Amino acid sequence: MQPSRALGPAFALATAAVLGMGMAIALTPVERPAWELVAAGLGLLGLLAFTVLEYEAAVALGFLLFAVVRVEPAPADAVFAVVIAVALATGRFNLRTTPLGPALGIAVFILLNLVACFDALDPARAASFMSITVYLCAFGLWVASYVTDQIRARRILRIYVGMAVLTAGLGAAALFLPLPGHDALTSYQGTRARGLFKDPNVFGPFLVPALLLLLQETIEPRLLRSNRFLKLIGLGILTCGVLFSYSRAAWLDFVVGVLVMGVVFALRRGGSRRAFLFAFVMVVAGTVLIASIQVTGQLAFLKERAQFQTYDNQRFGAQSGGIRVGERHPIGIGPGQFELVEPISAHSTYVRALAEEGVIGFVVLVALLYGTLLMALRNAVKGWDTHGIGSTALLAAWAGVLANSVFVDTLHWRHLWLVAGLIWAASQTSSSAGTRLLR
Repeated sequence: MQPSRALGPAFALATAAVLGMGMAIALTPVERPAWELVAAGLGLLGLLAFTVLEYEAAVALGFLLFAVVRVEPAPADAVFAVVIAVALATGRFNLRTTPLGPALGIAVFILLNLVACFDALDPARAASFMSITVYLCAFGLWVASYVTDQIRARRILRIYVGMAVLTAGLGAAALFLPLPGHDALTSYQGTRARGLFKDPNVFGPFLVPALLLLLQETIEPRLLRSNRFLKLIGLGILTCGVLFSYSRAAWLDFVVGVLVMGVVFALRRGGSRRAFLFAFVMVVAGTVLIASIQVTGQLAFLKERAQFQTYDNQRFGAQSGGIRVGERHPIGIGPGQFELVEPISAHSTYVRALAEEGVIGFVVLVALLYGTLLMALRNAVKGWDTHGIGSTALLAAWAGVLANSVFVDTLHWRHLWLVAGLIWAASQTSSSAGTRLLR
């Protein structure tokens, strides 16, 4: 082995070690005992060493933990923060491989977050909230630069869909069976499934993109080689997970995504066969839903959840209050400050951005989100997939998330930035290399 090649991993490992020590000091509060600081540092150093030596395995580990979000930062965040740091240190992550538009939009939005921090009531909370925002933006850009071939695309799709099916099955089963950890898998006195998430209103929407991606793989097999019957079983489990989360935002997400997929399939050239298969799968999914509702006796609770809830007035009141805050503070009140001026959360990504980053921040975020929607639409029209991950499913998933964002704050949803990164990857790859596979 040549000396220069031998020094490469050693240099990367040394860089990772320095980054790990810095992260341990930055992420561990100073009032913690010294042994906890040392333990955190050693843990990060171990993770960094593992990432340097087994980069692809570390990426797989991060996606395996993607379905576990009980606190912020989540376990997957720690892994991906290290992965991104190592990718930057070793030249694997280069912003030149990401689309210019999203990169500029993210840069401006982060800058506006920094400016808004000057008016923050709680600077520590602002710094914490903004750090997660910056990390997730970096994660989205990293995804766009990481997915460069079918091997990586297949790895992400398999793990994401597989973990979504697993957590959907556990969450739904915990509602009706005395599983170990029953209380941890459900919420609201065991009436709603939440899987390994803190909130069922995040758990349900997390399943929707996986469901849509699996749906397209069922109709147009590409990356997942399992037979269609197993895929239908997976779709049934995911559909039940979305239903039993009893999240109305997740239901809206699902309906919007399915409608978008159906329209795209129907309008494409030679789409009659796809449209027929799509309709067949929807009939099967509907049958599974009806049967599960009847067997579990959940019809009454389903009707109750589908109605207007008394706390909806509080949510809409908070949104109105957030608009007024945005009108009074042109540069915003700072990231993560909404709950300090209103009694409850914003329950809207758009209202939070208006209140916390001001009018300009709101405009920039809307431009980023809906610019990504236009990119997804172009990918679907031209048939530009993401190395086998279908553009139709990504468009449908993104449209569902944007609809969801009207009623739920989605800015810190990990799967939002995953879907965005996959859309950007398809756009960038297709524009530069001409990947034009009809999806």
